[in-house]
Amino acid sequence: MVKVEDIQNYGKEQLESITASASNLQNGVQAIATAYGDYAKKSFEDTKSFVEKLSGVKSLDKALEAQTEYARSAYETFVAESQKIAGLYSDCAKQTFKPFEGLVAKFSPAH
Repeated sequence: MVKVEDIQNYGKEQLESITASASNLQNGVQAIATAYGDYAKKSFEDTKSFVEKLSGVKSLDKALEAQTEYARSAYETFVAESQKIAGLYSDCAKQTFKPFEGLVAKFSPAH
């Protein structure tokens, strides 16, 4: 027979899980937004630096060298930041659903 206290406790556990999940989601989204902002700022600064460097170049060889260096650096930064942001998305998902592990375990059949 189901007791009223059991139902109340179950509701309380669900509410606590939802609250913790929402808090974790908020923190994760904030970390992701910060990472995107940092990447955009770095990209802008790198591009500005490249344009300044390119404007002072006197020969075609030096211009091509500067462009190649910028392209390589921009690609490496893009790959590194993409991996970092993908990791943040993964962590956010894990942390968001972590509070529900206890509830799921209660209803999972024992093997």
